[in-house]
Amino acid sequence: MLYWLLKYVILGPLLKLIFRPQVEGLHHVPATGPVILASNHLSFSDSIFTPLITARKVTFVAKAEYFTGKGVKGWLTKMFFVGTGTIPVDRSGGQAARAALDTQLQVLRNGGVAGIYPEGTRSPDGRLYRGKTGVARLALESGAVVVPVAMLNADEIQPPGKLIPRIDRVRIRFGAPLDFSRYAGLAGDRFVERAVTDEIMYELMELSGREYVDVYAQRLKAPVAAPLAA
Repeated sequence: MLYWLLKYVILGPLLKLIFRPQVEGLHHVPATGPVILASNHLSFSDSIFTPLITARKVTFVAKAEYFTGKGVKGWLTKMFFVGTGTIPVDRSGGQAARAALDTQLQVLRNGGVAGIYPEGTRSPDGRLYRGKTGVARLALESGAVVVPVAMLNADEIQPPGKLIPRIDRVRIRFGAPLDFSRYAGLAGDRFVERAVTDEIMYELMELSGREYVDVYAQRLKAPVAAPLAA
């Protein structure tokens, strides 16, 4: 209930008035059935604008830190994500990350819409980075089509680290659905999952016009290790 209140009564109308979303290809999102919205990730606001302009409810995952913040800001952030049905994910990997994917898989098996950022984290510089294969696993295990979503200028509106967004017209582009039914029964095959993921990332590169870098974005964000002693 809070999801729809935020979208249509509390926040949605105001955000649409302020940021005047310019959307291309929204008709590519099927009206029914399981759908994965696979998006590049430029800004914190990506998880706000995509559900805002999509008629169906979109369930995203977000890093667990958004649910454990302190003070008023932390509480408001937590309430926003809880109210919008966002799933916390422990990005340290292993069983915790798999649990988040399993939850999204259940959303898809119930005929819903799952939102995912294949890069696994926000781009550190606006470029598009190597995708993680969780998106392929979701597609292959659920049979859902994958709709690529290109956030075109969210990093200009709210760059990483900026709390207050700049007032500008947000631009989003949806691509044609990708059907991976030809790989049915091959979930868990790492070569197939890599091929599916790379196909999705290629479509995101074409849609967004962003430069592609074939390394994981998280590697660029990791602290630089101290040099070994001679």
